[in-house]
Amino acid sequence: MKKCIIVPFLLLCFLSGCAAGRGDGQERVRSVILMIGDGMGLPQITALSIENAYAPLEIERAHCIGIQKTGSANNRVTDSAAAATAMACGGKTCNGMVGVAPDGTPLESVLDVAAENGKATGIVVTYAVTDATPAAFVAHVADRGDQETIALQYLDSGVDVIAGTGRSYFDGRRDGRDLIAEMRAYGYDFAPDSKALMSAGKAPLLALFDDMPYVVNDTLGIRGGYMGDATVKALELLEGTGKDGFFLMVESSLIDKGGHANDIAAVVAETADFDRAVGMAFDYADRHPGTLVLVTGDHETGGLTIVSPETDFRSADAGVEYRYSTTSHSATFIPVYAYGAGAEKFAGVMDNTDIAKRLKALLGA
Repeated sequence: MKKCIIVPFLLLCFLSGCAAGRGDGQERVRSVILMIGDGMGLPQITALSIENAYAPLEIERAHCIGIQKTGSANNRVTDSAAAATAMACGGKTCNGMVGVAPDGTPLESVLDVAAENGKATGIVVTYAVTDATPAAFVAHVADRGDQETIALQYLDSGVDVIAGTGRSYFDGRRDGRDLIAEMRAYGYDFAPDSKALMSAGKAPLLALFDDMPYVVNDTLGIRGGYMGDATVKALELLEGTGKDGFFLMVESSLIDKGGHANDIAAVVAETADFDRAVGMAFDYADRHPGTLVLVTGDHETGGLTIVSPETDFRSADAGVEYRYSTTSHSATFIPVYAYGAGAEKFAGVMDNTDIAKRLKALLGA
């Protein structure tokens, strides 16, 4: 009799993508850390695992695992703008459009919902804060390339912590405006480099740097442990606002750049750097009940496959080869890893728009 009860229960846990005993839905979600690996699909995670000799990755600690479909409103192969808009706002749009529906109607983001419900908000990225993924959470433009307009929309966004590159869109503008000075007049502290970010004492904070190198090219130590360290610092600053929880979006932006270049060394190193930050976010959730950490990608970049150089599998292991099929994106479904409060909401197969819809429901509860 016991077997009849236990076996179906374990099967249900497996099919739901949740670790047994976790994600029971009883804990209120107070804070959300959404972590996006730009261009990161299952092949990139697999490559890191192989290069790590299959030792457990931080991302493998996830309590629940799901799969998201990524097609955009006008293309089965999405770009970052449409994918980020789907995950940020819960609506499909056309490739190249940010924070708007295909007809140009502005869409409300999960960051907006969090702020409306009294929560602090933050964005931490390794590329320009005006790039497609972070922009989808704060801006509404028909063309993702209009980064000066995106920067302008940060002025009224109310985001408590902003960290990444893209400074020239703020103080090297064609209209002559100095948005850094204007945001300082609004009460923002300004950090011109990662050292100043780490020593910052309070929010609101605007941290804008020069372009960051790949981890594998960081011979001068410019990049260092920025991804994880900046995530932890942002969490500290958001906590310090005294608001009722927070929403933080963290993007590892350069996985995608490595994929476009078909540079497997860069992709693996950037994914490893992201995985370190994921572990630090999971650790934070362990110490702060009511925190949900959601880890996913926006799309896969490069059409990466991992194959054996041999066709006779009866022979000894001949190693693996990393083969790219494109310098663009693929239509591959993307894994979703959830940890902490509310993790069970993200098990199973979902559309990328479901991520925003479920996050809005959790943060608005």
